[in-house]
Amino acid sequence: MEPQAALQRLKGGPFRAGNLGFAQIDHHRRLRQGLGEVIFGENKTIEQILAIATEAGVGGAPVLITRLQPEKSAGLSVAFPTGRANAAARTFILHPPPPLAAGTGTPHVAIVAAGTSDLSVAEEAAEVCVAMGVPCERYYDVGVAGIHRLLQRVEALQAATALVVVAGMEGALPSVVAGLLGRPVFAVPTSVGYGASFGGVSALLAMLNSCAPGVSVVNIDNGFSAAFAACQVVRAVWAASAISP
Repeated sequence: MEPQAALQRLKGGPFRAGNLGFAQIDHHRRLRQGLGEVIFGENKTIEQILAIATEAGVGGAPVLITRLQPEKSAGLSVAFPTGRANAAARTFILHPPPPLAAGTGTPHVAIVAAGTSDLSVAEEAAEVCVAMGVPCERYYDVGVAGIHRLLQRVEALQAATALVVVAGMEGALPSVVAGLLGRPVFAVPTSVGYGASFGGVSALLAMLNSCAPGVSVVNIDNGFSAAFAACQVVRAVWAASAISP
């Protein structure tokens, strides 16, 4: 059988079980989706995270852990000294691939953040790109209150294959970006803002009601899902053109 045909067949099984009692590890997910099971660390103990990461990382595949408190990140760094911790993103990657920058003509993800207060969500998105082996470029503090900062970067943004656009407050940035560029835009509302922002609900509703075409919206502060979708777009382009970085 040709390797590509075999790969397609294996995506449907057989499925390998990894039962830890308190967690069942999906070892097959990387084959199906391009990234193994991601560990949401916020509500797990450090002992649970360590056990899941160890099992999920068998074979050396990248394992992304999100929403970590500082003490959990420190514990992971001790247990896995070659891992990649990002304090701003609250993430840790076991068996991390090297980060990839976008070269000339390289399909990549652009991560665009409105303000400095949105960086934790934007950095979470960037770490997803690292874990998935997809090049990304960051464009931070380019919100609509100083729109010249965005306009100065339009030419560079046009080179992106897909964009993750992160904004709190009134959540206007994704609409502006989608209006300027003909690329898929994955919008992330953040919980940044004063009282009437309702913890990001105001930005969420603004993005859902965008009049700019091509804006897809994820949940509040969910940089992970937006970046995963953007990376899948890039990977589809790679598959169609038989190229990769």
